[in-house]
Amino acid sequence: MHSIACALTAAALFGGALVTTYFALKHMDALSGARVSIPTATLLFWLASPFQDLSGWHGAAAAIFSIVGIFFPAAVTLLTFAANRRLGPAVTGSIGSTAPVFAVLGAALILGEPPGMQDLAATALIVLGATALTRAGSAETGSGPRSALWLPWSAAGLRGLAQLLSKLGLTLWPNPFAAALVGYSLSAIAVWAAPAMSGRSNVFTINRRGAAWFAVTGMMNGGAVLFMYLALASGPVYQVAPIVATYPLFALALSALVLRGETLNTERVAGVALTVGGVMLLVAR
Repeated sequence: MHSIACALTAAALFGGALVTTYFALKHMDALSGARVSIPTATLLFWLASPFQDLSGWHGAAAAIFSIVGIFFPAAVTLLTFAANRRLGPAVTGSIGSTAPVFAVLGAALILGEPPGMQDLAATALIVLGATALTRAGSAETGSGPRSALWLPWSAAGLRGLAQLLSKLGLTLWPNPFAAALVGYSLSAIAVWAAPAMSGRSNVFTINRRGAAWFAVTGMMNGGAVLFMYLALASGPVYQVAPIVATYPLFALALSALVLRGETLNTERVAGVALTVGGVMLLVAR
C-alpha cells in the first residue's frame, strides 16, 4: 500500500503541474519556463540534502540516475510544456498516460518483472481511458493540430524509459531522494546547456508572473518525481507506472474548475470510468 499511496500522490502532483503549466505558458515560452521550473526543484532538493541520508553511495546507480537526468525531467518537461501550449492540459495528460505501456513492456524484458493477466488488464483499461479522454479533448474548440501529437507521445515514451531505468538504479541503491537529486541536477545543467550545444539561440526571456507559475510547476513536478521514486523503490514497475499514469484525471478535475471548455462530456466520463477501473484492479491485486 505504501507504493500505491506514493504513486497516487505523484499522479496528483503531475496533474496539478499540467494545469499550472497552462497558465505559465501564457507569459513565457517553454524553454525559458523549463529554465525556471527545473532549477527551482533542483535548488529545493539541494537545500534539503543535508537533512537526508545519502549513505551507501553506489557509483553504477548514480550513473544510471545521471543518464535518466539528461532526458528526464529535462526533455520530457520541454516536450510536455510545448504540447500543453498547443494541445492543452487534458489532451497532453491523456496521451502521457500511455507511458506505462512502454514502462511495463521494458520491465518485463529487462528487469524480469513480467506482469500478470490482472496487471495487463488494468494497464489496458488505463490506456483505453486515456484514449477516450484524448478523443474528447481533440474534439473541443481550441485543441491544437494533430501534427503536434508527436510531442506528448515522445514525452510518454521517454517517461516510460525513465521509470524503467530509475527502477534499475533503485535496485542497486534504494535511495529515492538521491535519485531525484542526481537526476534533477543533470536536468538543470542539460536544460541550460542544450540550446548552446545545438547552435540554437540562447535567449532567455523572463516574466515575473510566468516565472512564479513555472516555479510552482517545478516544485510540483519535483515532488511528483520524488514520490514516483519512492513508489518504485518499494513496488514493481507494472504496478507503479499505470497508477502514476492516472494524472490526467487530476488534471481534468482541476481544469474543469479553472479552465473554460474543460467539461465532462460522455467520452470523458467513459475515460474516467475506465481509468479508475484500471487503478482499482491494480490496487486489488
